[in-house]
Amino acid sequence: MSMNLEQLRGFLEVAATGHFTRAAERLHLTQPSLSRQIASLEHDLGSELFHRARGHISLTAAGEALLPLARRMLADAEAVRREMAELAGLQRGRVRLGATPTLCVSLAVEAIAAFHEAHPGIELHLTERGSRDLIAELTEGSLDLALVTSPAARSGTATGLARTPLLAEELVVVSSAGLPPVGDGVAVSLEELARMPLIVFHESYDLRAETEAAFRASGLTPRVVLEGPEMDAVLRRVLGGIDARALARRAEAWSPHRSYATMRLWSTVL
Repeated sequence: MSMNLEQLRGFLEVAATGHFTRAAERLHLTQPSLSRQIASLEHDLGSELFHRARGHISLTAAGEALLPLARRMLADAEAVRREMAELAGLQRGRVRLGATPTLCVSLAVEAIAAFHEAHPGIELHLTERGSRDLIAELTEGSLDLALVTSPAARSGTATGLARTPLLAEELVVVSSAGLPPVGDGVAVSLEELARMPLIVFHESYDLRAETEAAFRASGLTPRVVLEGPEMDAVLRRVLGGIDARALARRAEAWSPHRSYATMRLWSTVL
């Protein structure tokens, strides 16, 4: 069966007017073209749809049965067109965004607020994961886009994914303002950091992989006191004076009750 929407429109117009010529005029078709459409539809369905008498066209039993179905099919097709137009115009729809913990409390919050103000009809879903897990979810189609971190020197990306660098982040060491400063100057060395109690993210986070690689390259072993918490939990523990943590600089705006010093380690937000 090769029934199409144009045939259904022609069928409904003939049924409404009871006349092929008037229906063709309203559809901006020639009468022979409309007649061929209806004949083709009848052939596809295996039933005559109209009783054809001079000066009078009426529906057969098959035509009466098709009438509500044709109206519903055309209404559904129009609804689909409207939905697609709204999606294309960012009036409706859903965006599934992923971001790392540091970006969830900084860049993602700002971006989501601005996007929601510009496109209030779009439903936003935010997933917080490590960069490696986010890339895996992008690859399998569970996310539409993601903000991930990657070493500045890394240029590759997963197959089928587009990579757009947004900014470079400087890492800082954050500690409670109630404790002595973490360094004597504006920067802290890896040797100094290795002697501090540290919180580390799950191994799926590139930030952990890069800091561990930097320690290994210097022959150092960090003092890990806790593994696995997300950004909010990390900063609350730091405020409690329990430990220090290497974080992206954008995360420092989370609270004024902290002190920090710079590490010479950089990452790129993608």
